[in-house]
Amino acid sequence: MASTPKVGDAAPDFTLQGTDGSFTLSEQRGKRIVLAFYPGDETAVCTKQMCSYRDRADDLSALDVTVVGISGKDVASKESFREHHGLTVPLLADPDHAVARAYGVASRLLGTKRATFVIDEHGTIVWDKIHAIGLTYVTVDELQRVLSALPAPTA
Repeated sequence: MASTPKVGDAAPDFTLQGTDGSFTLSEQRGKRIVLAFYPGDETAVCTKQMCSYRDRADDLSALDVTVVGISGKDVASKESFREHHGLTVPLLADPDHAVARAYGVASRLLGTKRATFVIDEHGTIVWDKIHAIGLTYVTVDELQRVLSALPAPTA
């Protein structure tokens, strides 16, 4: 398994297909990005996490950050999950777990561990949280605290 990139490292680039089409991390330069890795669509905690982001969509929008969810399975599973719960965060399919491996969050048991990475406008990891068990997740309130503690975005 690949080692986990650390705060201060360049975020590993990737392109994945998802509910809003293709997403390439390096094409997001100039924006802050939150990568929310989660074990699976339609599982109890993952559903609670993504629905909490839906329920706080206005608060997420005010953070001036793009949040994307990443897990295994295919785009059809992501689209079904999104439609079933009216989710507002784009969901990206990582069926071979290549991106999870690049970020050090692939798991033999879960496929993908629950983890959150904040990437700054230059493509650098500025904050991360990897959950040992995955029964909790990074909330909108925690994202607000993390982002407000970071230096102001620079061009």
